[in-house]
Amino acid sequence: MRDLLVAVDIGGTFTDVTLQDAATGEAWTAKTPSTPRDPSEAFLTGVGLALEAACRGAAEIARVLHGTTVATNLILEGKTAPAALLTTEGFRHVLEIGRADLPRRDNLWAWRKPRRPVPPALVFEVPGRIAADGAELVPLDEAALRAALRQAVAAGARAIAICFLHSFTNHAHERRALEILREEAPGLAATASSEVLPVVREYERSMATVLNAAVMPAVSTYVARLEQRLEAGGIRAPLLLMKSNGGVAGAGAIRRAPVQTALSGPAAGVVGAAAMAVAAGIPDIITVDIGGTSADICLIREGRVALTQSGRVGPWPLPLPMVDMVTIGAGGGSLARVAAGALTVGPESAGADPGPACYGRGGGRPTVTDAHLLLGHLPPALLGGSMALDPARAEAAIRAHVAEPLGLPVEAAARGILAIADSNMVGAIRVVSVERGHDPRGFALVPFGGAGPLHGAALADLLGMTRVLVPPAPGVLCAQGLLAADLKAEFSRTVAERLEHADPARLEAAFRALAAEAEAWFAEEAVAAPDRATRRVALMRYEEQGFELAIPWPEAGDPRPALGSGFAAAHRALYGFDLPEVPIEIVTLRLEAAGRLPSPAAPAPRGGEAAGAVVGGQEMRLPQGPVRAPILDRARLGAGAAFAGPAILVQLDATTLVPPGWRARVLPTGALLMEREGAGA
Repeated sequence: MRDLLVAVDIGGTFTDVTLQDAATGEAWTAKTPSTPRDPSEAFLTGVGLALEAACRGAAEIARVLHGTTVATNLILEGKTAPAALLTTEGFRHVLEIGRADLPRRDNLWAWRKPRRPVPPALVFEVPGRIAADGAELVPLDEAALRAALRQAVAAGARAIAICFLHSFTNHAHERRALEILREEAPGLAATASSEVLPVVREYERSMATVLNAAVMPAVSTYVARLEQRLEAGGIRAPLLLMKSNGGVAGAGAIRRAPVQTALSGPAAGVVGAAAMAVAAGIPDIITVDIGGTSADICLIREGRVALTQSGRVGPWPLPLPMVDMVTIGAGGGSLARVAAGALTVGPESAGADPGPACYGRGGGRPTVTDAHLLLGHLPPALLGGSMALDPARAEAAIRAHVAEPLGLPVEAAARGILAIADSNMVGAIRVVSVERGHDPRGFALVPFGGAGPLHGAALADLLGMTRVLVPPAPGVLCAQGLLAADLKAEFSRTVAERLEHADPARLEAAFRALAAEAEAWFAEEAVAAPDRATRRVALMRYEEQGFELAIPWPEAGDPRPALGSGFAAAHRALYGFDLPEVPIEIVTLRLEAAGRLPSPAAPAPRGGEAAGAVVGGQEMRLPQGPVRAPILDRARLGAGAAFAGPAILVQLDATTLVPPGWRARVLPTGALLMEREGAGA
């Protein structure tokens, strides 16, 4: 009987595993330190721990879901494979030129362009030209192409990216180049822009193709090794990997386009948070996923996770459809330091090794986690009591590196560390809310990740928010989000024409062509016809604007009037104005395809009052003085249990802080709803 689903999310500090019985909804979680040298080791270790906790066997697993940061880490750490780029004659320096705009926070006189992932010496021009309308102006010079391939291999390239001008309207030259490449160097990793990002904008399309090629060897090796380890461990279930768009795809699709997994871990958490909040009847939320190194923030309205094509990985644009979120360097492992008399927190992190000072693994510099421990926000041990914390080491680190340099009492220094970390996260929350026309006070805050529930109430207070919704298993929500994800893919085509002149028949024909691509993808992923769904979107802008807004496609009739009014409304909501006199352009058509996966049953609610969940107590150091706070075992809290802060909730994967002035109650779904006392009175 194969009725178990297993989801694994590998983070920088811990690997989180959720095992769920699809029939009953019962779930088990496991958390184990990540193994950066070979992430598949922690993967199998965590799955083994979850199976042991459930007293089940590997042969009972029906589906394996995985969120991986392999591609992201390769790009951020500059450890991608040496790659070469084949481009159209005359466009050798497209990567070096890039864009004229400067990063938002950099100085005009001091900023220098980051080093490109492919140096000019490994960019090779090939004669041949496709016009903007798809017509062939100059035939592809196959002899020159073969010569360029041989030069690239001789120069040490292990991956080849092919990006020819206007291939998004006619990919014949790129497809022929791939055929020749496989003849000349069949073992070389290769990808073409028409497979990765067939849309307008040469620099972004070239960058996405290069990054895809550069991570392909390592990701393909990792996926293959993982499949081998799963089979050796007796797990013969399909492997699905999370993509940046909030959906999953089979291993074969990921091998062809591994760059689509960049930022897949945070995307899984957002999907899980949205599903959890909708089940609780709270569809408008702001999520904040705080791990050991970073904090990822996303705004969700009416339960729908929005996508963006303006994403970045490190210094590089990556305009693939991905969950619209903001990421900053703030987490439990963020290091606090004093420089030039000022206290800063993050973005540098203590990571998994050595970790915070209180872990006792050799770390001597103070972190956010050390500040929480010093102030009594954390229990004496984590991970269900298996990981003891050392408050003396935390106090020593904060005293030596923060308190003494600033001339502060050690408690004041710890509070300062947390205040700065919270302020940094509030700034990021304002980016996704206030700066986009949303009042955060109308949303519930959903903190998750290992450190999220420690900061939830403090962040809400700073933003004037009155509700905080903590998931049942906040520390492994990214893994649980994988269980809520469907198969997803996007298919795009650039049309670039004025809305008023657009021919509805031509647009419909373009969507039909995209639908044919989607049908082929559905077949590859073995999605049954009743489980297939598609959604049409137009990416639109005012004429001569440099960016687009995604507008839902009307269901029937001439789409132009509804698209025009929809775009104007979206522009007003985002920027506060519209421009009725300026022509509107449809730049790109996008078809979003989803293959619905069977959802596991919801677990039955359990009983249990707050009084029976108290397992201890400890002193919490508040600004107004120390106070005794009870420690509650969250596993013993049943639906309807209610209590007031201060309180500390402990569980295997996270610790939740309920400060004074807040009340909490457990919902039938198992989520914990915290509300500010006096709110709405």
